[in-house]
Amino acid sequence: MTARILIVDDLEINLRVLEARLTAEYYDVVTATSGAAALEICRNQSIDLVLLDVMMPEMDGFEVCRLMKNDPEMMHLPIVLITALDQPSDRVAGLEAGADDFLTKPVRDLPLFSRVRSLTRLKLTTDELRRRAETAASLVSRDDGGGGVFPPSTRLALFADSADEVRRLQKHLKGIATVEVTDDAAAMLAAATAGQVDVILVDLAASAGDPLRLVSQFRSNAATRHLPVIGIAAAGDDVGAAKALELGANDYLQRPLDRNELVARIRTQLRRRRYDDCLRRSVEETLAMALSDPLTGLHNRRFMETHLDKAVVRARETGVGFSVLMADIDHFKRINDGWGHGAGDLVLKDFARRLSGSLRASDLACRFGGEEFAVLMIGADETTAMAVADRIRRSVCDLPFQIAGELLTVTVSEGLAVFDARRDNAATLIERADQALYEAKRDGRNRVGLAKAA
Repeated sequence: MTARILIVDDLEINLRVLEARLTAEYYDVVTATSGAAALEICRNQSIDLVLLDVMMPEMDGFEVCRLMKNDPEMMHLPIVLITALDQPSDRVAGLEAGADDFLTKPVRDLPLFSRVRSLTRLKLTTDELRRRAETAASLVSRDDGGGGVFPPSTRLALFADSADEVRRLQKHLKGIATVEVTDDAAAMLAAATAGQVDVILVDLAASAGDPLRLVSQFRSNAATRHLPVIGIAAAGDDVGAAKALELGANDYLQRPLDRNELVARIRTQLRRRRYDDCLRRSVEETLAMALSDPLTGLHNRRFMETHLDKAVVRARETGVGFSVLMADIDHFKRINDGWGHGAGDLVLKDFARRLSGSLRASDLACRFGGEEFAVLMIGADETTAMAVADRIRRSVCDLPFQIAGELLTVTVSEGLAVFDARRDNAATLIERADQALYEAKRDGRNRVGLAKAA
């Protein structure tokens, strides 16, 4: 996944070095030599991430960060502060100014690229939620949930097996959050799934179980994929921290832990989660009234077609591609004829549930009509989209549907089309995905067909 990154530094040599490193990784880079120039660029151009030097004349990085986070048009832009300052108090000052992270010079490649990938992935999800709210003509609250200390009712789950580490963390968080400690990954996942957790802390050095696998499980579980996950790594363990971010962790700290930095990073993640939750509520409430299918609760065809038109325009402007999947329940008429339309409705509702549970957080699913469904996958290339499509297929065929006390085996055929900016529009993309779907049915059903290039 590529992104457009703004580098802000008053020293030309620093700009050029960072620009060369990021360009070599295929990122689109924009540069600015002052805070005022950075603000102007962010107001007038599409930027995905800001790498911001702190020590600049006239307006330092802290002030630029505060101005961006207080501007409704820029407040959701991820900012990483980069500076030679290396004291915990400096990192806390940056986080309290609204920065999403803080890197110390000289910046090593592994922490730099891990942060860039993690924050641009999070921004992709947030941007997709914002676009859905705009599609629904909804006015979304600009409130970020406040910047004060998080309420004492905040529930933190800590995965750790070191008694000394547990005591230190409990001391750091005493009086400001409830901390539940466990070294049982299954129990922690169950508690988070049940909605009993606000923030998850995972000791990446824990010997009990596999901490990195636990991070990946939180992201793959539909009930927990939006929970903030913060890793705690050993001093200098850039590889482990980078792997945690790659698997879906929102943030990490390295030992020795500073209490103020720990609190500031948790607050940042809670603030981001509150905003994303606000977006989701706004979208859900509006779509429930006008733009959702009343039977399955998914978006309807009207919403999908409107959103798809915007995705085409956005892909041409930014170069960020997407894929469209059409899915049709096999032999659905036999279900209606053999068990009645009530049973057919139950199958449709259960299918929609399984479909939703198989998607990434940024994917958009809708009921296109009858037993046909569509999925829009922003940022998904052929490999990623095929993996999602097969996960949907297996979620349907591997577990029978319960109908009138009987177990009914159901399968789904799917057609996948990857957007081609040179030839495709919304209509041709749907047409190609439909054609691939029909070919999957002709080839025996219960499979995924891939559309030929436009």
